[in-house]
Parts: sequence; C-alpha cells; structure tokens
Amino acid sequence: MNILLWIILGILAAVVFWVVFAYNRFITLINRAKEAWADIEVQLKRRYDLIPNLVETVKGYATHERELFEKVTEARVRAMNAQGLEEKGQAENALSGTLKTLFAVSENYPQLRASENFRALQDELTDTENKVQAARRFYNTNVRDLNIKIESVPANIIAGIFKFQKMEFFEIEEAAAKEPVKVDF
Repeated sequence: MNILLWIILGILAAVVFWVVFAYNRFITLINRAKEAWADIEVQLKRRYDLIPNLVETVKGYATHERELFEKVTEARVRAMNAQGLEEKGQAENALSGTLKTLFAVSENYPQLRASENFRALQDELTDTENKVQAARRFYNTNVRDLNIKIESVPANIIAGIFKFQKMEFFEIEEAAAKEPVKVDF
C-alpha cells in the first residue's frame, strides 16, 4: 500500500511539473511574439518619421506633383492609425505603393536624384524597409511556434484549460512582397 501511494504521488508530481512547464512555455512564446511585434512597431515608426522628410525634399524639386504628395501623406496617416494585423498589412501595402510612385516620379528630376539629402533619405528608407522585413519574419516565426504549440498534443490540453489563443501572422500581399521599394540613383 505504501509503495502504491508513492507511485501515485510520483505520477501526480510529474503531471503537476509538466503542467507548470507547459504553461511557462506558452507564456514564453506569447511574450516572444509580443516582443517581436514591438520590434515591428519600432521600425514602422522609424519609417513613418522618415516619410515627411522625404516628401518635403521631393516637393522642393517637383512642385507640381501635389496630388502624389497628398496620397503619400494620406497613406502614412492610414498606416499609423491602422488597428489589427490585417488592416495594418493593407495600410502598409498602400503606403509602399505610394512610396514606389514617389520614387518613380523622382526619376524625372535629375537634380533631385543628385541631391545628397534625397539620397540619404532613400538610403535610410531602404534600410528601414529591410529592418521591417526582418522584424516581420521574426514576429511570424514566433507566432508560428506559438500556434504549433497550441495545436500540438498534449500541449493543446493546457492551451485549452488556460485559454491560450492562436495569434495572427503579419502578412503582406504577394505583389508587395515580391516588389520591394525601388531605389534608383
């Protein structure tokens, strides 16, 4: 009887340790995904801060492109105010499209392309685009790991008990993913 009691207590202790370990693993995965999203937000803020400087620089050379400047500004505001991953992705795609148009227009102004300020802003924006892409991949990797854990047996039992939810990926349209912001000098 004494041995049976120790076996039951041992099994019970192992189950408790497993539950604690699984719970802590979920918390780790959730916090990693949140941290990765914060990295995306930092890079997007940097992008948003660069855009007005870029627009002002181009305005000095291409004064009759007012409609384009308004579109870029509107797309920036929509992207900054977007809520939720799907809306954020759509707004970022629209902003990338207007920036591509802005760079295409800049090709018509050789003096603008020769401007050191414009080239520096283009370089900064390109660097930021690369950092956003890297941050997006890091976020999606962490979300994938969390979602796999939530769906895997037996961890899905703990996920169900503690109501851990799958997270959404931060996705962009195929066309936008295949066509990075064009930077020509």
